This record gives sequence, structure tokens and C-alpha cells, in this order.
Amino acid sequence: MRLVATEYISLDGVFEEPGHWSGPFFNDEAGQFKWAELKATDALLLGRKTYEGFAAAWPTMPGTGEFGEKMNSITKYVVSSTLDKPEWTGSKLIKGDVIAEIQKLKRQPGRDLLLSGSAQLFNALMQENLIDLYRFMLHPIVLGKGRRLFSNEEGRTVLDLTETKRFGAGIVILEYTPHED
Repeated sequence: MRLVATEYISLDGVFEEPGHWSGPFFNDEAGQFKWAELKATDALLLGRKTYEGFAAAWPTMPGTGEFGEKMNSITKYVVSSTLDKPEWTGSKLIKGDVIAEIQKLKRQPGRDLLLSGSAQLFNALMQENLIDLYRFMLHPIVLGKGRRLFSNEEGRTVLDLTETKRFGAGIVILEYTPHED
């Protein structure tokens, strides 16, 4: 499986709580893009906080159609040292050697393993060079405060730009792969 990190991000690097700020820019074009992304996915990879947010919202969210059905039925791998029993349908807990477990998942055949949100996990996987594709939905807003996606612990990471898309409401999709020396 290919590990794809997909992140909503503001111009100043904030990824925290995109539901509070991304809505005005999310239109049918962005919705179609996210649906195509989800259809190309065999499983989700989530940190505990993102998992808890998704698990609280998706099972009871009205009017989600096929997208919601897929979100609720797809396999979800949850990385947590504190969660004991994930209850959202299709959820499987990853504990212990997280990096080794994710390496095993990546060796399995199939389509994308999609990582959303989950900054701590994102940064750990980036440091280990396990992310195959970085997909950023850059939103035309400067928030001024909020949690930034990238921590300063990894040091330098060089990525190669492989794709760009622009949506009418101002979102720009930027896709990068790890730079090969």
C-alpha cells in the first residue's frame, strides 16, 4: 500500500480544527476531489485525537451519502498508546512498535493507506521517510494562531512537487513525493 498523507492547511501552516475555518472554501469541486481520494483508499491511518473526532462525527452525521458510507465501513488503523478499544466500525488498534506495524501495512497489496490530521503521527512517519505522497489542501486563509502541522524536530526534509490543482474557491492542492538523491 502507498502511504498518502492528506492535510488541510492554512497559508501560515495551521492544520488544527479545519472544520472551524475550511468551510467557506469547500465547494463541489473540493468535495469531488475528496471523494476521488477516498475511493482510491483501502484504509485510513489515524492518530488517537483525529480518530476520536472522526468517530464522534461520521457515524451520526446526516446526509453524507456514499462518502459517509465509505468512511463508516472502511478499515481504520488507529495509533494510540492510551486507547483500549476503538468502537467505530472497522477500527483496528496499533500499539507497540508503530513504525514496524506501519511498515507491515505498507508491504500489503492494495490501494492507498490514507493518513489525515494526526500531526504527531505525521511528523514521526515523515522522520522515518514512510510517507509516499504528501497531499496538502492549501486554503487561502491566514489564521495567525493554532497548531502548525510541521514540528521542528525532524530537521530538513526535501520534497519534490509532483502535482498542483487549483479550485475556484481558492484551495490549491499541492502533491509532493520524498526527494530521491
